[in-house]
Amino acid sequence: MAHQPNLQINQIPQIPFHFNTQTIITLSKMKNPQFQIIIFILCFFSPVFSITTDTITPTKPLTINQTLVSNQQVFELGFFNSANNKLYLGIWYKKISPKTIVWVANRDSPVSSSSGKLTIGDDGNLILLNEAETVVWKLNQAIPAGKTVAQLLDSGNFVLRPENDENPANYIWESFKNPTDTLLPGMKLGWDRKTGANRFLQSWKTSSDPGSGDYSFKMNIDGFPEVFLWKNETEMKTMYRSGPWNGKRFSGVPEMKGVSLIKFEFEDDDNEVSYSFEMMNTSVYSRLSVSSSGLLQRFTWVESSQTWSLYWFAPRDQCDEYRKCGTFGVCDANASPICKCMKGFRPKNQQAWDLRDGSNGCVRSSEMDCKSDGFLQLKNMKLPESSKGYVDRSLSLSQCADICKRNCSCVAYGNTDITGSGSGCVIWDVDLLDMRQYADSEGGQDLYVRAAASNLDGSSTAGTSKKGSDNNVIKIVSITVATCSIITILVTIFYLRRRKMRRSKYSITDRRGPDERSHDFMMSEGVFVPSKRDYSGEPPTDELELPLFDFTTLVTATNNFSNANKLGQGGFGCVYKGTFMDGHIVAVKRLSTTSGQGIEELVNEVRLIAKLQHRNLVRLLGCCIEVEEKLLVYEYMENKSLNMFLFDKAKSSSLDWQKRFDIICGIARGLLYLHQDSRFRIIHRDLKASNILLDKEMNPKISDFGMARIFGGDQTEAETKKVVGTHGYMSPEYAMDGLFSTKSDVFSFGVLVLEIVSGKKNRGFYYSSNQLNLIGHIWNSWKEGNALELIDESIGADFSEDEVYRCIQIGLLCVQEHAEDRPNMSKVLLMLSSDVINLPQPKYPGFGLGKRGSEKGSSSKQDESSTINELTVTMLDGR
Repeated sequence: MAHQPNLQINQIPQIPFHFNTQTIITLSKMKNPQFQIIIFILCFFSPVFSITTDTITPTKPLTINQTLVSNQQVFELGFFNSANNKLYLGIWYKKISPKTIVWVANRDSPVSSSSGKLTIGDDGNLILLNEAETVVWKLNQAIPAGKTVAQLLDSGNFVLRPENDENPANYIWESFKNPTDTLLPGMKLGWDRKTGANRFLQSWKTSSDPGSGDYSFKMNIDGFPEVFLWKNETEMKTMYRSGPWNGKRFSGVPEMKGVSLIKFEFEDDDNEVSYSFEMMNTSVYSRLSVSSSGLLQRFTWVESSQTWSLYWFAPRDQCDEYRKCGTFGVCDANASPICKCMKGFRPKNQQAWDLRDGSNGCVRSSEMDCKSDGFLQLKNMKLPESSKGYVDRSLSLSQCADICKRNCSCVAYGNTDITGSGSGCVIWDVDLLDMRQYADSEGGQDLYVRAAASNLDGSSTAGTSKKGSDNNVIKIVSITVATCSIITILVTIFYLRRRKMRRSKYSITDRRGPDERSHDFMMSEGVFVPSKRDYSGEPPTDELELPLFDFTTLVTATNNFSNANKLGQGGFGCVYKGTFMDGHIVAVKRLSTTSGQGIEELVNEVRLIAKLQHRNLVRLLGCCIEVEEKLLVYEYMENKSLNMFLFDKAKSSSLDWQKRFDIICGIARGLLYLHQDSRFRIIHRDLKASNILLDKEMNPKISDFGMARIFGGDQTEAETKKVVGTHGYMSPEYAMDGLFSTKSDVFSFGVLVLEIVSGKKNRGFYYSSNQLNLIGHIWNSWKEGNALELIDESIGADFSEDEVYRCIQIGLLCVQEHAEDRPNMSKVLLMLSSDVINLPQPKYPGFGLGKRGSEKGSSSKQDESSTINELTVTMLDGR
């Protein structure tokens, strides 16, 4: 049965008396004493006084008995009371009754007193004060020189801008970039790739309590971007999925087709991944919101009807429930039962399937043969869950089909854009989840699913067909016999030539023990191929089409690996600057012939970084494998590594606070991608300043994946007898017990943050009785309230104290002694990107090998030394 919409919307009773300034001025000009009495009553006894101005200035604050009204009187901003008698600052439609709140400033910081005031502080930021003049809510923006004003626009956007500058490009802050539970026309839902800001909707706690509720509507930008409705921020239970944007609409929202009043827009470029909408008729209002009960709802309001109408909502039926029919199952709301298996598949649990429970999904019933496999063409499909999809928008559908046909691990493919004849390619090489089929062409799009030849027929295949006539069979047999004869001759010739060219084929052997080994790799025909053996629990990965460079070309490019071209050196060998004949510059990592460690690094980097694509990860361009030479070719980083700036007094002054903060956020985004958004969960294990490279614009890129490990499935922690990494960056549980997880990387990130803020290097785990390392020193300063004194002097005076203080607090949260206390990277990025979230107080940091005497009893230096001697620690600093 379909979910019934919750028709209770966020409505607060409207105060009936609203008089603008012009009305009162007109009345005041009348000499009749009765009118003067009316003026007195209106000004002093009316609970809300709407002022015609749409702007707050430093000298004209907004008090509890006033409201701002936009220029065309479309929106109004002021204070309102919730059911629990708390005071909030919000925005609502001016002309619509009852009052419909579309944005709340202090949703999680209500004013407890009966009075409040919104004003502009001395630093130019907006601040909300209670009756005692205590700050309840404020902005922490970097303010340019000069005065600022806050203005309510007719779009419903509340902006902070320079006093004499109305250019939207120069807005300092805007409510549209900080939505609550409602998306208005012109607002964008999604990610800002430049700042890392994630704009999403979050429900109210209840229909009368505007505090942050359990449901959020967020963009997932991994793979083929789409929007999810999640319940509970910690559990992230998926309630609904829109399907990816296919050029016209979200593939799982057929109701978007044929809408003339609303123009839907989707942006996916280097700047942002966002969804928004615009109204084509200004007399019609529309808003998209997340209700406190977990429904997505689009309401429309027309002047003639003077009421809100529920235009669309989701989830609206059983097939909108996430993964209703399990893996490879297809949901059809018009069928009974609603779950079905595709041709060539059968229910995984027949008994449950017969009882109308399709959550276990389907499995293949036919034996697959890569050479003869074809593809079922499924029409009107909501595309599968797409975060693991590989996207190339430059390919045509036929090119996409060809790639998928040749790649035996390809499960399905489709268009990324169905406008016109269709273009773009998305490929899945994982189990297909959350598919739905619609009754007609009004919804979904074509999806091509790999199937055995025996399951194909002329009406349902793409790229492979089955001939049925006897004449065709005779022709095929004749051609096959002739072809086999020719192939036999060619194979013999090829084999003889192959023996002479054996030097072109080399193997890379992974020398790690069973507790460290993940994949073996082999070079074959210019492609790295993972072997069938796999110790990580991950299924064999697909082929890595990594370009091969000729050794002679790299020798020429690096001037015979001259010292003048050397960029750095580590345990693996050296990195050189290389310049090709066309002027293209690269970084060439040359494996030392005497380094057994380097073999492991090369295997890991080929296996991992070739698959990773993120603006904050260094990009692998290719490799060279010739006899004893093994080299990797990377994109060139003009500014080399972070440590060359951070710990050099002459260069550190070029890192102002904004650059440092941008570097911190960039590293956080790259690490979040590794931990959560990439195809695998990857633990770096050697995150440090020298492994953060900087491009010409000082954008950070995480490098050196030689020590990285893949976690499969639901794995959250692993143990090793061989501890590798760098002193000062390793978490206590990893250094002492060999336990590593995403929280180990979080610890290393915390150390990096503290180093970037202070400009000082964390020396390692050892410290004498009278001198702590960096973490210990910052911890003591934090407890004494002197944390800001630790900021690097080379930054100068141009920085936000609140931002620096927040970064120090985040750094200390990341280096807490116990892994379970540390935040994950998604939480870290949220804390970095928001200045209104209250951060928890950090607990004791893990800056020593031993436990604190006050908790676990005194630990002598002899005890610490013996602990260290039991570990195998590989020093890799300076790579």
